[in-house]
Amino acid sequence: MPKKIKTTVIENGFEKEVEIEVPDGPPVSWGDPNTNRIIGRSIPRFDGPDKVTGRAKYTYDVNLPGMLHARVLRSPYAAARLEPGSVDVSEAKKIPGVKAIITLDGQTGKTLRYAGDEVAAVAATTPEIAEDAIRAIKVNYKPLPFVVKPEKAAEANAPQVQNNQPNVVPSAVQGKDEDVAKGFAASAVTVEGTFESQVRLHCCLETHGHVCKWDGDRLTVWASTQNVHGVRQEFANGLKIPQDRVRVITEHMGGGFGSKFGARTEGILCAQLAKEAGAPVKLMLTRWDEQCGNQNGPGAKGKFKAGASQDGKIQAWQSAVEVYGGTGRANIPASSGPYIYDTANVKAQGFSVFTNTGANAALRAPGHPQASFLTESVVDELAYKVGMDPLEFRSRNLKENDPKTAWWREEMRIGAQRIGWDRRNKTPGMGTGPKRRGMGVALSTWGGGGSTGTIVDLTIARDGTVVVSTGTQDLGTGVRTLVAMIVAEELGLPVQAVTPRIGDSDYGFSQGSGGSNTTPSVAPAVKMAAVDAKDKLAAALAGPLGTKPENLVFGDSKITAKDDPGKSMSFKQACQRLPMRGITARGEWNSDLRQSGVAGVQFAEVEVDVETGKTRVLKVVAVQDCGRVINRLTTESQINGGIVQGIAQALLEKRAEDNLTGRILNPNLEEYKLTGAMEIPEIEIHLYEPHGRVSGIGEPAVVPTSSAIANAIYNATGVRVPSLPATPDVFLAAAAAQKGGHA
Repeated sequence: MPKKIKTTVIENGFEKEVEIEVPDGPPVSWGDPNTNRIIGRSIPRFDGPDKVTGRAKYTYDVNLPGMLHARVLRSPYAAARLEPGSVDVSEAKKIPGVKAIITLDGQTGKTLRYAGDEVAAVAATTPEIAEDAIRAIKVNYKPLPFVVKPEKAAEANAPQVQNNQPNVVPSAVQGKDEDVAKGFAASAVTVEGTFESQVRLHCCLETHGHVCKWDGDRLTVWASTQNVHGVRQEFANGLKIPQDRVRVITEHMGGGFGSKFGARTEGILCAQLAKEAGAPVKLMLTRWDEQCGNQNGPGAKGKFKAGASQDGKIQAWQSAVEVYGGTGRANIPASSGPYIYDTANVKAQGFSVFTNTGANAALRAPGHPQASFLTESVVDELAYKVGMDPLEFRSRNLKENDPKTAWWREEMRIGAQRIGWDRRNKTPGMGTGPKRRGMGVALSTWGGGGSTGTIVDLTIARDGTVVVSTGTQDLGTGVRTLVAMIVAEELGLPVQAVTPRIGDSDYGFSQGSGGSNTTPSVAPAVKMAAVDAKDKLAAALAGPLGTKPENLVFGDSKITAKDDPGKSMSFKQACQRLPMRGITARGEWNSDLRQSGVAGVQFAEVEVDVETGKTRVLKVVAVQDCGRVINRLTTESQINGGIVQGIAQALLEKRAEDNLTGRILNPNLEEYKLTGAMEIPEIEIHLYEPHGRVSGIGEPAVVPTSSAIANAIYNATGVRVPSLPATPDVFLAAAAAQKGGHA
């Protein structure tokens, strides 16, 4: 079916709007990866020079004339009650430089549910004065009983964390006793075990923060956020003002990992302080604030029993999984059965356990790394007990009706070849000497298919300037570059000829950046905007070039008639033929350009010192599906980052709480350990592209890393680590328990 395009042409020196009929070509696609000039190549990030030179402005870098600095007073108690009027700010107000104070005891008071909960906020002329004022505030706390350890929270007489709700909330039971009993009866081998994945903190390099400035009744917010439009709505709702009176700007941000979707309490406080003080206010959380008062990624502990037949098919799976979400409810995929793998006979139940340790939030692939570790540990045990290659065992237990199964199998083949899987210990722990080497494997999946709603506007001016804008924020993944690449590919221009504008709620709507949905949400809309602009430009130039719009080819910064190369002009010459206002185009989401559901496989090789218990990761091979790759450089960078975070989960990071006070004992980046340069191994990445549609990559890359490392530790030593992180004490305790000693 032909399509009609409305555009403006110039005839006899006058502008004239016309409607041109153009034959409908083939469906819009990302093109042939073998012939694309830009898409699928490695393109350096547009903002790289700005970041390394310091020109890039993060929220922390925003400094406005007359700006004040704010700090938050937080509860030292894991549970307490603030009665109305219990916060005395009289002494704080006397400090020179203090301009505004807000308390949160309110007219009805407030129940504080964790050490770090907000009590009051101060804005002053310097950060130091704001901190002095915080210390001068007197609070009449009424401490309440609390519980911070999940095992204590589950006891019958434990203090209640949430009003009118038990500390342990069960989910619906999946499966039946008779089914799982039948499965165990058909099993040649069974394994049992308890495995635990730790509570983790987001540790964003740039802490949460906002700069708020009022101009009359209009609020401008510079926010370190993953969701400029969502934050705009939250400010509007929290302050009870219309959305069109709020503008949110995120030029650059230093990490979010799922924790920066909302304005949160500190954002609303920042705006309220700015209103009260009549001046701009910057409220950036301190690192202590960030680690104590922010959200966390939930931990999980599961008790498992599973059985398999001699031919390597899982016959039965029985599990009870507790998820530790602090003051909020949480869940993980393994609560309803094995993660990824298939079995007909399942009896599974999940439990959400409340503690006085702060609410949880999404943390890069929320729930999946935990589910992977719990499941992959059990699956690995079954594979070795039945005497089968762990790859073959996994292959036999994938769901045959899942299209990803073929992808996983091919990824396992590729990864095994690249890591030298044949070198692994056929029997775990068969090596000699204090340092033992071994290999492990784990699979992952994720959605990452994007969602509707993104609006992209593109303009081409008469001087050849191409500007494309959409509200989406860049978490540091290279969205600006991706936007420019897509437009440049479609219009036949170099990437540098396109100006991308993002990170502003005044631009077209875009979803939040989470769940690996940014690229599959934004890229299709950018593509459609570029196609619309190209069609309108072709329609405007067909007359001057004496040909039909569908006969024009865009490439090498030229527009040429494909049946007559003599009919050609440069892109800039062509733009001079446009009307005064140039061309405006708009693109919206096209679901045909993206696909949900990705598959990945990671292999790890480790060296374990069985005398000290220290594990060193030697190499990680990641074979990852992410659909059609737009920018190979930044895609590989995302996978590198996911693996680095996965190593920290496997070996280093864990939040520690004091059972007596309820406070976090390592609220910093010194005792809370993250992967450093010395812990990063050789990383080899293979991008697997089974289809021609875009999918997300941020989440799936982190899912299997810790599982593969834990399985490699077992292959190296014959010792199964029951909990993460696999620190030396955890390994040595597991080794002692296995030998019949004391754990």
